[in-house]
Amino acid sequence: MALENGEWIMHGLDWDDPDRIKTPDELIAYIDKVGFLPLFANGIKGFSAEEHVSDLYWWSGIEEEDPWEWRAIIARSRKVAYGKFFGRKAGFISWDWFPAFANYRRDGYDFDALWDDELAGRREKKVMDIFLEHDELFSFEIKEKCGFGSGGEKNFEGTISELQMQGYLVVKDLRRRKRKKDGREYGWAISVYTPPEKLVGYDAVAKGYAEEPEASFERIVSQIHKSFPGNDENAIRKFMKK
Repeated sequence: MALENGEWIMHGLDWDDPDRIKTPDELIAYIDKVGFLPLFANGIKGFSAEEHVSDLYWWSGIEEEDPWEWRAIIARSRKVAYGKFFGRKAGFISWDWFPAFANYRRDGYDFDALWDDELAGRREKKVMDIFLEHDELFSFEIKEKCGFGSGGEKNFEGTISELQMQGYLVVKDLRRRKRKKDGREYGWAISVYTPPEKLVGYDAVAKGYAEEPEASFERIVSQIHKSFPGNDENAIRKFMKK
């Protein structure tokens, strides 16, 4: 997605391109193949969902064709991780690669250990403590329970984004909180968060701690460079360090 002459332009494949990803299941299979995939184009050629789908139906609301709707379907499937993992912007990570990602971004720390070593902020601690009592929470529920808002804690969006960037939270679903009398949902879809350990288990995430964080980073860079050849490796390193 790029701003050209004051207009946002999506860059995707032609509708008839045989390589075009056509369904959420096809996108999940592609994420599993490459390991990491931001939602939008980012300067690393090919390294986004945007560049592998059609540009015709974004934000159309047509669930079968709209990649913006697909992100909710994919998050809900729990088959890959979804969240703000790349420069505080949305993307996907296969569960096979998530332990390496979490190990690198967490610097080998569980959140409790991070807090004990005084490397986590008070706001982040409040948020993570809430999930000791809840398996999932809407973003507005986290905000209310942790005292963010007028006269309370500041920078809610930044706090939630940072916890996703570190691999401590993922988006489990996007749901509309309002229902019509006939039961149909309406309104904006709102993110539902959870720690990844509650989706795939502690051991599945913590197995990344077996290697040094920098070793995890080197494997991540190698995987992305292999999956998207022709890109500058230093650009990949810079992008993944954000």
